[in-house]
Amino acid sequence: MDHVSLLLVDDEQAILHMLKTVLLKEQFLHIDTVTTGEAALEACRNKTYHCIILDIMLPGKSGLEICPFIRQATDAPILFLTAKTTDYDKLTGFAVGGDDYVVKPFNPLEVVARIKSLLNRYLPSRTGLSQPEVSEYVKTSLADIPQGAIYDYGRFQVHEFAGELRVEGKAVTCPALVFQLLLFFCKHPNRIFTKSELYERVWGSEAISDDNTVMVHIHRIRERIEANPSHPTFLINVRGLGYKLVQPGSVSQT
Repeated sequence: MDHVSLLLVDDEQAILHMLKTVLLKEQFLHIDTVTTGEAALEACRNKTYHCIILDIMLPGKSGLEICPFIRQATDAPILFLTAKTTDYDKLTGFAVGGDDYVVKPFNPLEVVARIKSLLNRYLPSRTGLSQPEVSEYVKTSLADIPQGAIYDYGRFQVHEFAGELRVEGKAVTCPALVFQLLLFFCKHPNRIFTKSELYERVWGSEAISDDNTVMVHIHRIRERIEANPSHPTFLINVRGLGYKLVQPGSVSQT
């Protein structure tokens, strides 16, 4: 919908980049991004948004703390992004003015679906569109969402749009950026990437390169997919060149 304005609030540039990329593909053309609750409040005071995607864990005031003030500035639906999964945390989010939530790590297409669901309920009262027009848009858009690829490496499988990692048949929790890095490797098997290339491709070209961040996430992937993380057979280091994910059946050396 080219008339819908969205505000994304998260302190992780990679998550903002990922969500914005997916939303643009879904024809949401007016997207603003900020990294703090205070900046989100200022944005809402100066512009009209139709939906706000608000991370709970923010520097300064948290999403839960800033939400009541945002609610005073706008009646736009608020979708929380949260790593907290207890009923108390969810109820707190609703109590301070939230309308829905998605638990991290999340499938970005689930966020898109929830945004469209919120717009389906709230948009008719904020635009000249009728409820049937909005409902038809949402129905058509959701029907177009693909099921996504499943990358099978024998010991583990990565389900792209389900946002799921399964190791030896069991679902394994995987933080959003760890999952995004693993997914990137899965899409480019047997190809060597330097740490700076990985940072730019996964964290985004606007982020400040940090080799240690890449190393930490490489280690976290190995902890999940390798039988022995100290002697990896899937995600290996090619000395002097970088890292690659070895596809089953290919020949490589650590």
